[in-house]
Amino acid sequence: MNNRPSGMSGHARSLLCGVAAIAIALPVVSHAQEAPQEQAASGNMIIVTATKRETTLQETPVAVSVTTAETLEREQIRDLRDLQAVVPSLRVSQLQSSANTNFIIRGFGNGANNAGIEPSVGVFVDGVYRSRTAAQINDLPNVSRIEVLRGPQSTLFGKNASAGVISLVTSAPSFTPEGSLEVSYGNLDATVVRAYASGPLSDSFAVSLAGGINQRDGYNIDTASNSRTNERDRWFVRGQMLYDNGNNLRARIIADYDKMDENCCGVVNVQRSPASAAILALGGQLNDPNDPFANLVYNNFPSTNEIENYGVSAQLDFELGGNFTLTSISAYRENNGQYDQDVDFTSLDLLQRFQTQNLETYTQELRLAGEIGPASFLGGLFYFREKIEEDQTVAKGTRFRNFADLSAGGNGTGSTVTFLEQTIGALYGNPTQFLGTFGSAGLAETGEFFLRNNALSLFGQVDFEIATGLVLTLGANYTMDRKRAVTDYQSTDVFSNIDLVDAGFRAIRAQTIATVVGQQLGLDPGVLATQDQINAFAASIGLVNFNNLIVVPATAFATTNSTNPAVNPFLVGRPLQLFPRFINIPNAVEDGRTRDNDLAYTIRLAYDISPDINVYASYATGFKASSFNLGRDSRPLASDLAAVQALNPTFNNQVSGSRFAGPEESKVIELGFKGNWDIFSMNLTGFRQDIDGFQSNIFTGTGFLLSNAGKQRTWGVELESMVNPIEPLTLNFAATWLDPTYVSFPLSSIGDLTGTKPAGIPEWTIVLGAQWEQDLGNGDVLIANTTFYHESNTQVIEGLPGFLAGGQAAAIAAAAPFQRQVDELSASLTYQFTDLGLDLTVWGRNLTNDRYLLSLFDSPGQPRSISGYPNQPRTYGVTARKKF
Repeated sequence: MNNRPSGMSGHARSLLCGVAAIAIALPVVSHAQEAPQEQAASGNMIIVTATKRETTLQETPVAVSVTTAETLEREQIRDLRDLQAVVPSLRVSQLQSSANTNFIIRGFGNGANNAGIEPSVGVFVDGVYRSRTAAQINDLPNVSRIEVLRGPQSTLFGKNASAGVISLVTSAPSFTPEGSLEVSYGNLDATVVRAYASGPLSDSFAVSLAGGINQRDGYNIDTASNSRTNERDRWFVRGQMLYDNGNNLRARIIADYDKMDENCCGVVNVQRSPASAAILALGGQLNDPNDPFANLVYNNFPSTNEIENYGVSAQLDFELGGNFTLTSISAYRENNGQYDQDVDFTSLDLLQRFQTQNLETYTQELRLAGEIGPASFLGGLFYFREKIEEDQTVAKGTRFRNFADLSAGGNGTGSTVTFLEQTIGALYGNPTQFLGTFGSAGLAETGEFFLRNNALSLFGQVDFEIATGLVLTLGANYTMDRKRAVTDYQSTDVFSNIDLVDAGFRAIRAQTIATVVGQQLGLDPGVLATQDQINAFAASIGLVNFNNLIVVPATAFATTNSTNPAVNPFLVGRPLQLFPRFINIPNAVEDGRTRDNDLAYTIRLAYDISPDINVYASYATGFKASSFNLGRDSRPLASDLAAVQALNPTFNNQVSGSRFAGPEESKVIELGFKGNWDIFSMNLTGFRQDIDGFQSNIFTGTGFLLSNAGKQRTWGVELESMVNPIEPLTLNFAATWLDPTYVSFPLSSIGDLTGTKPAGIPEWTIVLGAQWEQDLGNGDVLIANTTFYHESNTQVIEGLPGFLAGGQAAAIAAAAPFQRQVDELSASLTYQFTDLGLDLTVWGRNLTNDRYLLSLFDSPGQPRSISGYPNQPRTYGVTARKKF
């Protein structure tokens, strides 16, 4: 199965559709008139706070994309997942659950799914750091703008972010009464209601209150569990209080609460295997891998995603006089989630996972900003404390034993598995010791993961105007990060802890001895000597001779062939040994602690050639501390494995992996140009970005493989532009070109990838947009808007670890056919009743219903089967928005 690349003809069709969407408005307009006076600033005149002070985008010498409130409304951007459609250097995907959203900037990013990994892309809401994706993605009211800063950000944001920052800024309470009400309805019975109200309590106090619901049926039909997946069912409430004494003190307190209860996320089979045949033979159901976008999935029970977020923050700004301002931002947040999932992703009851998470985060930022002569400065302290607790249980379902029997060559009734239990039991001295345990339904493993993180950063930046229009910026951030992980995880699955190589060795040696003795006794060909006959033969020739002539050669033969699947019949069961005994931390070898210190810095030279042109050159470094693998695939490092095994000699089937990934350090060289003229603005950036020790986190279906890449390097160019060729028409064009390489990645999940191109990073990302805003002469306005988003063809993932039995080439070849190209078209048509303060909008997203795979992974417990996450299909609807 491949995504269907549309090529240039597909682009042309999409663009024509977009032009047609604009043209809908044109027949009713006889002439162009000036835009309304209240129109917000656009292009490079947009106000941003990327440098912690209010400046225009033109004056800000950093690579930043700004999405305004107007764009959020016109594009129907509900949460951060939708933002990538207008920011080409940003990629957002949701995998596994409603709480797991991954943000990637310039091809770099991680952190979704695994609670022990803080993201490479930092998300801030009104200056407050949101440490995990579950606390980032919900609807936000009255957003003023969203700023996406590309490259490492450390000298102005106390919390390091090695790949970039997404900063959401909402409107503060107003001292003028105002409010809004928005109601939307769309396909899939989608209903969105949001309300906002703000006003003064006195000359010094103002408050605001916002709330909303967002509900939608799932777009995937699951007939097996009689449900739909990828639905929306969430609500929020957010209150603010602002105190401003009109002199030197301003205080803003924000409290929010939101909740989700959704069935997410749909997984489809994209390649079947003999395991698939076993599932179908037992009456299970799978989607057709030749049609993965039929919006059909199969699970034997619906997924649970119950997520609760809440928090409170307080920002105090003191004007100290002499152009000095002291700012304090204190915040406490908590996130609770329950995630239950059918992790075999079939209608057959095979595997189930039940998981709860609790995250508590406290942050404190204190900074001083001011000016001294020709220099302006900002210096601060950032403290971060987080506690993570996760409980996880994995169970085998009622049909797992039948499935295991078919996989072992039986007929699905369990008779072959029973024979294996007796045979292996006899090899270890008791034929009945394993009866009824191989693949039996019930608990397979359960346990708890704990992580404590304390970090302190000292950061600052100073800008010197060394000549008129020429500014030198120097910044630094020193971070001290301490983490401590504790696991209490136990596997109760008997079969997963049996050494099938050793069992095969015993069986091969016993059979070889019985065969040779039978030949010596003149038994019929193929007839094995009994144990009594073997004992009698040994006594007849003497034990020494028997050992030298029979046992030693048989032992050598068994040793040589115990790992040969053609000789050792038990090795066929290895793919079903899903739950080997877990080695907990801390232990005598692994202390479960990381201690990281780092100095990151920024050097930048910016020059205003004229009021309309700004150029800059910068070198910046970034840092992200070590991350722990909080999951069942947490394993000792290769350097520690032997020592850990010595402490746990009865824990069979142990392999090396990663408990944690070391620090991630980024370095970026950047050249930028910003221009703003009467009808045209553009921002052009060229860069080379290196990330040393990139923390690669690969989803395996039931767990994660975490490892450091030696170095990942990307050359890139980014262009963002806007032009107003005639007054009613605004055209946007943005493009990102990326050329990434694994300079060094010897320990990936599929072997050495050094010198190869990372998958999932398109060479070209292009955004084309157009907006026609026509005054109708009676005060009303008609607005037609369209956006086309394109990602060039790229391979979805580098390879699949489940195919490594055939070598690295086989693992890479298994993933090679699965490509992704994105061509999504969105459009809206809005009629503004100016006197009424009412907007009516008809909108659609992904109008061409472009379908592709977001990610791939090895199907759990189904060797050589492949599963994937499909993207969201076409959505459309109508919205009414009333402002008071």
